[in-house]
Amino acid sequence: MTREHVPVLAAELVELIDPRPGETVVDCTFGAGGHARLVAERIAPEGTLVAVDRDPVTGERYEDFAAEAPCRTRFLAAEYADALAELDKDGVRADAVYLDLGVSSMQLDTLQRGFSYAYDAPLDMRMDPDQALDARTVVNEWDERRLAGVFREYGEERYARQIARGIVRRRSRSPLATTFDLVEVINESIPAPARFGAGHPARRVFQAIRIAVNDELGSLDRALPLAWELLGPGGRLAAISFHSLEDRRVKRFLAHRARGCVCPPELPICVCGREPEGELLAPRGVTPSREEVADNPRARAARARGARRLAAAAGETD
Repeated sequence: MTREHVPVLAAELVELIDPRPGETVVDCTFGAGGHARLVAERIAPEGTLVAVDRDPVTGERYEDFAAEAPCRTRFLAAEYADALAELDKDGVRADAVYLDLGVSSMQLDTLQRGFSYAYDAPLDMRMDPDQALDARTVVNEWDERRLAGVFREYGEERYARQIARGIVRRRSRSPLATTFDLVEVINESIPAPARFGAGHPARRVFQAIRIAVNDELGSLDRALPLAWELLGPGGRLAAISFHSLEDRRVKRFLAHRARGCVCPPELPICVCGREPEGELLAPRGVTPSREEVADNPRARAARARGARRLAAAAGETD
């Protein structure tokens, strides 16, 4: 079961990175190529679109995209931080880099991937099916304290300790094998009123396990500086996030690059010599319109942020 993929904040992302004919653009999360198609039209015919994705299913979608793309294309089957490091090693320089973070609708709607609490499926949640760690390993082998920490840190789950305790108690009888096994334990572990609050009671735990399985926040922390270093003066970096853990990281990284003097305010003149490396694009971020949310409810939590790299400061070299 899959649904037609609808790229989130598509027009807004293109406006942020403002791709132009002949430029090189890196799409760090190609997916179904929704954003890439819009970018390819803008950089054609002499531009290059570098597509990156670690999900092997994406390779087939890329082939269809490349056959019709009006610009040059290249595909890297890798986790995006690794791909950015490889591009830097190869001497590639980009005019724009963008990331569409989190799990895609296609992954959520493919039952056997086990990303969704809405369908009964094997506990998996791997974006790269070839990696060893999966959701079943996490819930059946990690100790109670570690599980509670993951639920608290990555899911901001109020009942992290209770749910972790419930999982350990349940698996002592038999391993958790499916998504509905996990949903059942979550429902049994939280107070009755919490089962009927806003949102599905399993949402935060599923998010936390998915982030842990795929090291999503670690990948993002590695990728942002690598992407920035790939840009020349005037280059643009943008990211679409879907929860506060991602958005805080993107916001903090871009704000740091746009910050100038860090001298104490009581000093009459600047003595630190720090110059901004970048200029924020849409400082408050860009969120979906009401119309987009009505058409695609999964876009509700999305927020796009971006920055433009300024000319190198004195003494810097590319």
